[in-house]
Amino acid sequence: MQVTLYAKPDCHLCHEVEADLLDLQSEIGFALQVQDIQADPDLFQRFRYLIPVVDIENGPLLYAPVDFLTLHQALTAAKRAAAEPSEKAA
Repeated sequence: MQVTLYAKPDCHLCHEVEADLLDLQSEIGFALQVQDIQADPDLFQRFRYLIPVVDIENGPLLYAPVDFLTLHQALTAAKRAAAEPSEKAA
């Protein structure tokens, strides 16, 4: 499962969400990509007033404020949703 955090370097809320994601990574199992919105004009235009934004594959797009419990629930649900099709095929 892929998780993308849209952030920028000087955003303390972004750093907090990144720390929470890193804490959850070993428990839930996902690849984390941190995307600096300042490096892409389109992303900057889209997310500049919304960061941190967490994009979870097979899950929701989470907008600030994002807390640990919300992240945990969204990641767990997305992982479960991703596993369901393969379980049905088996």
